[in-house]
Amino acid sequence: MTDEKAPQTESEEDMMKWARTYAKKHGFVVNPDRKQAENITRGLVKINTKFGRPYCPCRLRSGDKEKDRAIECPCVFHKDEVTNQGHCHCNLFFKPTP
Repeated sequence: MTDEKAPQTESEEDMMKWARTYAKKHGFVVNPDRKQAENITRGLVKINTKFGRPYCPCRLRSGDKEKDRAIECPCVFHKDEVTNQGHCHCNLFFKPTP
């Protein structure tokens, strides 16, 4: 796990700030649809509050903490998804438009 994982926070504002900083650092953008982006970060905060880790709101947890580390935001799949599909599975991170 790295310091680049989503923060363990109960603040939607802090989660969105992290997402924007992370996206910029990696050449992505946060979903340009503000309402969708807010819904996703709200989901991350709710999941973090419930399970103690900011698991991707669009992936199923196995219940095995070690195995589920792969789906902590940003999940291990997001970079390939953004590269190949233009956005990650949950639609938080996007390729910037030219």
